[in-house]
Amino acid sequence: MDMLTLCEDISSAITDAIAPVIGTPESGEELYIGADGTPTKKIDEVAENAALDVLIDDGRKILLVSEECGEKLIHGARKDVDDKDIEFTLVLDPLDGTFNAVAGIPFYSVSIAVGDCDLSDITSGFVQNLHSGEVYHAEVGKGAYRNNKRISVSTNDDLQRLSVTAYAYRTDSTKVADLGKTVRRIRVLGSSSLELCYVAAGVLDAFVDFRRSLRVIDIAAGKLIIEESGGSVTDAAGMPLRGELSITSRVNMLASNGLVHKRLLDLTFGE
Repeated sequence: MDMLTLCEDISSAITDAIAPVIGTPESGEELYIGADGTPTKKIDEVAENAALDVLIDDGRKILLVSEECGEKLIHGARKDVDDKDIEFTLVLDPLDGTFNAVAGIPFYSVSIAVGDCDLSDITSGFVQNLHSGEVYHAEVGKGAYRNNKRISVSTNDDLQRLSVTAYAYRTDSTKVADLGKTVRRIRVLGSSSLELCYVAAGVLDAFVDFRRSLRVIDIAAGKLIIEESGGSVTDAAGMPLRGELSITSRVNMLASNGLVHKRLLDLTFGE
């Protein structure tokens, strides 16, 4: 089974599983604290369990890194995590945009990346808008696609015409205001994996994370999709983005069409 087929099967299972609870009070019920340290809601658990069923049926020995269960070896014991028979690491966010799904806002996704140990060795990425069904995927060296049509980043090189998506804490309000005085518009849509795909497809020009604390599971797939569409993804210092494929791994990053990358780095992270 190729990776795209596996990802499609996972996404289809999640779509079917969460459909009955989207937008209901039950969907937002907090069940426990997940492996990532944040509350797991009912809809999160339903989504992850659906993905687990597909991976178990797949039959291969896979190291799963997922938001709620943490690191889990499929078809093996956790003590065997360094087993050389492990075929690949699958980085999964079963539901990116939980708030949106609970509230019935049609912008939430599944994010799946396949690699080995680090963000730098991701070989395939898959993101699907679970409401619209729109699919983004990429493989190393083979380009990026939306609904099987090749995509590329925007050609906008004018800071004053940029459409940017940005995430920030309250303490970053001054930086956000400075960015807002320069670019045309700022959006916060609530699903970072989908927002990265919007940059890859040229819908948005850049993604800025002022918090410097993005989870690897949220951006592993989107990073590759942007790079394969011709964009740039770096840390706040402008260095190639690296990060262990683990539930606790967090990174700071800027993603853009590449043409405005250096200027955005200076504007958002410069002293």
